[in-house]
Amino acid sequence: MDPKGKGSPDASGLARVGSTFPDEVMQIVLALLNSHRDRSSVSLVCKNWYDAERFSRTHVFIGNCYSVSPEIVTRRFPNIRKVTLKGKPRFADFNLVPPNWGADIRSWLLVFAARNLCLEELRLKRMTVSDESLKFLSLSFPNFKALSLLHCDGFSTDGLAAIATHCMNLAELDIQENDINDKSGSWLSCFPENFSSLEVLNFANLRNEVNFEALDRLVSRCKSLKVLKVNKNISAEQLKRLLVHAPQLTELGTGTFLQDLTSCQYSELESAFNKCKNLKTLSGLSEVTALHLTPLYPACTNLIFLNLSYSALKDVQLAKLLVRCPCLRRLWVLETVGDKGLEAVGSNCPMLEDLRVFPADTFEDIAHGVTESGFVSVSYGCPRLRYVLYFCQQMTNAAVATIVHNCPNFTHFRLCIMNPCQPDYQTNEPMDKAFCAVVKTCAKLQRLAVSGLLTDVTFESIGRYAKSLKTLSVAFAGSSDWGMQCVLGGCPKLRKLEIRDCPFGNAALLSGFKKYDSLRSLWMSDCKVTMNGCRLLAKERPWLNVEVMKEEGSNESRANKVYVYRSVAGPRRDAPPFVLTL
Repeated sequence: MDPKGKGSPDASGLARVGSTFPDEVMQIVLALLNSHRDRSSVSLVCKNWYDAERFSRTHVFIGNCYSVSPEIVTRRFPNIRKVTLKGKPRFADFNLVPPNWGADIRSWLLVFAARNLCLEELRLKRMTVSDESLKFLSLSFPNFKALSLLHCDGFSTDGLAAIATHCMNLAELDIQENDINDKSGSWLSCFPENFSSLEVLNFANLRNEVNFEALDRLVSRCKSLKVLKVNKNISAEQLKRLLVHAPQLTELGTGTFLQDLTSCQYSELESAFNKCKNLKTLSGLSEVTALHLTPLYPACTNLIFLNLSYSALKDVQLAKLLVRCPCLRRLWVLETVGDKGLEAVGSNCPMLEDLRVFPADTFEDIAHGVTESGFVSVSYGCPRLRYVLYFCQQMTNAAVATIVHNCPNFTHFRLCIMNPCQPDYQTNEPMDKAFCAVVKTCAKLQRLAVSGLLTDVTFESIGRYAKSLKTLSVAFAGSSDWGMQCVLGGCPKLRKLEIRDCPFGNAALLSGFKKYDSLRSLWMSDCKVTMNGCRLLAKERPWLNVEVMKEEGSNESRANKVYVYRSVAGPRRDAPPFVLTL
């Protein structure tokens, strides 16, 4: 209420006010809004505001490339320059989505070019990207500046060569965690000798050796380079040469540290790191030893993010690093650090907000890995913890209850007990009490991944208490359809639901009729859903795309892999024969 007791203006009042603003003023004001949700709300006020938002929007985020068509997007926003696009469902990361499923970027690029968009940035996740598409991209958009590919497939280093050759204004080339055909390292030689605009370069997951002399010249020319992440074939001596050229880096991904260095080389490497005063993120450190860590110590003072997910450090090595990282907010490690290593996290990282503990390679000889003990130690020393992804062999209900009591502000809680259906190893009870404690205590919880032996009790609690939950991932859990009915009947903000290998069937699938009006996507694989259940859902909710992936030899009446999502574009036009759209 205002001081005179009048309420805030309604939509019609805003419309009258908004209509008095010149279009140019409105577009300047809207340019200050960074939230897509806020901009969408503004566009609903009146026709003038709708048009102003439409023409001033330069960046679009599309969480599912089949939820809308490129024609609709470009018609709605004719001046977009930056596009973020996600393709395949997340379970593609676990090889649950068949090859050649779709999500090809080609059709989007063709429409962007036909509409004469001034495309500058393209950020793709789980999309199929061919070399032909990358070449088309490089030739069709002369002002193109940024390419980021994460968990994408279908391309090779030939495509990267096309980007390097033709994108003369390129500022960012970020290639991470992709299924790429690494033909050779000569693609770095394709950057013209007068090219100097690069600010971000990440090729950490490429396997082959690159042309180091070309890389060295490129780094020395690009004075605005802030992010450099190299692959394992870059030696410590070569890394030192790169750091000498780029002391201004804020993010660094190192190569391998396998080679022996002389005392003089150690000193030079330490000196190079000492000059990197702005370094905030450090990753890589492949095959690093305790001796190799010493030159890194000067760069640790201002680190906010330490990514050791490719470095099999032991507890003592980790402790020596962490004691020099007083500002750390994010830490990713392998289970090789053990509980002792996590005790060092709790002792040295009071400002930590994000912890991820990944499983080591299957052929690594890990005697114990991490347990509930290490997790509890972190919770005592890191009260600001908001995000956790924790892979472990064992867990107890009491430990999880203690953890969320110590850290009640979790927004992301992803616990993966690696043995499916594993109970509390001390009491042999289901892990229900653990996850009930999570959803009851953590009122801000947005993402939850459950694991271990779970009954419907867990899902009843999720439906009742998880009022802020947006994404739920479930595997090898539950007793009956009732559990999932509770989730779909509660969780008012739920947008994404991922389920695999659970006893949920048609009753669970069809209980979400009202929820499907707001749910962005549902994945169910190896559950008890039938084709008839999927057909009934498609009939009752015709605005949904209900896709069933049929594998050769599968039961005709069963729907082993179901992907349900909202779409304003209707059934997709590029579905392969094994995808049935009902």
